[in-house]
Amino acid sequence: MASIKANKSKSSDRSRKKNRKELVQGDHKKRYGLLLPFLNEKQRRVLVASDVLTHGLTISNASLYSGLSRSTIYKSLSEVKTGIIDSMRIREVGGGRKKKVDQNGRIRIELEKLLEPNTRGEPTSPLKWTTKSLRNLSEGMKLKGFDVGKNIVSSLLHSLGFSLQSNRKVNEGKKDNPDRDKQFQYINKLSAKKISQNEPVISVDTKKKELIGNYKNAGREWSKKGKPEEVLIHDFIDPEVPKAVPYGIYDIDKNLGYINVGTDHDTSEFAVESIRRWWNEIGKKIYKDSKSLTIFADSGGSNGYRVKLWKVCLQQFANEIKKEIIVCHFPSGTSKWNKIEHRLFSYITKSWRGRPLVSYQLIVSLIGSTKTKNGLKVTAKLDKRKYIVGIKVSDENYNSVNLKQHRFHPEWNYSILPH
Repeated sequence: MASIKANKSKSSDRSRKKNRKELVQGDHKKRYGLLLPFLNEKQRRVLVASDVLTHGLTISNASLYSGLSRSTIYKSLSEVKTGIIDSMRIREVGGGRKKKVDQNGRIRIELEKLLEPNTRGEPTSPLKWTTKSLRNLSEGMKLKGFDVGKNIVSSLLHSLGFSLQSNRKVNEGKKDNPDRDKQFQYINKLSAKKISQNEPVISVDTKKKELIGNYKNAGREWSKKGKPEEVLIHDFIDPEVPKAVPYGIYDIDKNLGYINVGTDHDTSEFAVESIRRWWNEIGKKIYKDSKSLTIFADSGGSNGYRVKLWKVCLQQFANEIKKEIIVCHFPSGTSKWNKIEHRLFSYITKSWRGRPLVSYQLIVSLIGSTKTKNGLKVTAKLDKRKYIVGIKVSDENYNSVNLKQHRFHPEWNYSILPH
């Protein structure tokens, strides 16, 4: 009887311990479900390891309830026992799930093969770019058997040296004339000589024509959030829509700009009239003792070296001011080297970025407000004169021009002397 009672007592103790153990493990399961989502990786593994050491939780159940791997729990037990835990790091170096790209090294190789037919840029350049979109590249990789999304493709492109690029104006077209660079040197040498003599040296050109009205203008400016300037959807070419024709004169030495905003056509007569206005309003006050005026211009347009009317009008202007006018043209396709482009026109564009040019007065005001840290000051005036298009210059009028051609490329470099 005594042995039967003892066996019953041991059996009930084992049952109570089993029930207590199951209760404790059930509590851990609920606790982990509540706590672990709010903890980072290091906090989760330390909590589970401490429960294994203090509450008798088995490694298998701890792994089952927490979702941590057995190897992670074993390592955490070592950290908790020794007390050596890197407080700065959440995850061990090299730990965590391996990236899909690292799991399969062929992803990079296949992506480069996919890009190769559409890659642009110089082969030796470390920076390349592609015309294919992330979506198309992702679909192309899926056809090759690699399930990668747009985000993975984007990170891979950056790691392979690709980036989003826009068009850039660097191709100057055909460089037919071998003396192109020599012409640059000729212009620079002449410019330095005249500036040292305190003679006026100006760079001239016509800026892009601008539509007058409520039309979209490139660029952005600060305004109330969610209230952009509303403009017309289309800006089709319409002869009825008024246009502004800004002809610029830039004083290279004094860093002064002058814009004659025309309301009619861009003709040679208009170009010389713009220079005349600059001289009468600004130039002759600064250079009252000068003997010449040096002009640097593009090879085409209203001030092109082949345009006879340009030279005839300059002759009239030279007679008025009684000074020698020296003209040097930049070779075809090299207009960007003309200083007025990047020293004056680029800043004017910034002055009216993101603003519809609704009136001539607004254009003149915005140009006149253009300033730079380097001291650029700009004067702008409105020119409402009408200029006739298609004027024919007779041989008699052209031959009357007192033209003195320079030895080096006389078609580009010449002087017009007053009669």
